Amino acid sequence: MYNFLLHVAGLSCVYSLLALSLNLQAGFAGLLNFGFVAFVGVGAYATAICTSLGYPAVAGMAVGAVVAMAVGLIMARLGRNLASDYWAIATLAVAELIRIVAVNEGWLTGGAQGLSGVPPLVRFGEGAQSDVGFVLVALIAAIVAFAICQRLTHGRFGRAIRLMRDEPALATSLGYRLLPLKNQATVMSAVIASVGGSLLAHYMSFVGPDYMLPSETFAVWTMVMIGGLGNNAGVVLGAIVVEAIYSAVPFVKDYFEISSDIAGAARIGSIGLILLVCLLLRPAGLIPEKIRSPL
Repeated sequence: MYNFLLHVAGLSCVYSLLALSLNLQAGFAGLLNFGFVAFVGVGAYATAICTSLGYPAVAGMAVGAVVAMAVGLIMARLGRNLASDYWAIATLAVAELIRIVAVNEGWLTGGAQGLSGVPPLVRFGEGAQSDVGFVLVALIAAIVAFAICQRLTHGRFGRAIRLMRDEPALATSLGYRLLPLKNQATVMSAVIASVGGSLLAHYMSFVGPDYMLPSETFAVWTMVMIGGLGNNAGVVLGAIVVEAIYSAVPFVKDYFEISSDIAGAARIGSIGLILLVCLLLRPAGLIPEKIRSPL
């Protein structure tokens, strides 16, 4: 049970990073990114490749952040002349393109087999001790990301991207340049997501193309929608709730001796049921966005 709780805590911290990242882009800036998982995959692959070449984990995270920023800029530039729904489809295409490259460039990414043997991020002790170290590092990363997102979204930049989301014509008339705002929101989101991907690679000791499946993007979308779009605390809660359910279903499967097929369906069905209930009863999420009065 102790190891299970550590596992849930570690993944909850990682997915909190991803939820905060997507919320910054979609919840506050109103940019519907269906290729969000590309940032996660880039960070994970960069870490795996750099560590396999003998570089430290920090170098892998830095390289992943830089490459993710470049991918974010490409995505943002694609949205110059596209409506939000078409841009969302374009981001999905970019993510699929990166995944296909990862599958076919085996000399660099390991192909469909992926890259294994990614060293643990914390190298003291074994078993539970190593897991405790990872949880502490992931928790610190999540707290730092939360503080950064809170500062960004409660300042002038946050007011600007909210205005861009709700009233783009008004934002333009007030002198805001929408394309630079979109670029900044996408790039900052990409950096946070790439760090989450790096942490995930170190925890799983493996990186593969499955990290960039569209289902992974929509899993993070589920966390954000359940928690509350536009609320940083809400999306963290959503990440914890969804990850707890995802991790608990296999545990329950072993306890009640349920087949893997039924357990997989139960996992997806339970998340879908919670999302449906939230959309019906609390469409703004468990902790809705706080709309501040202009007075």
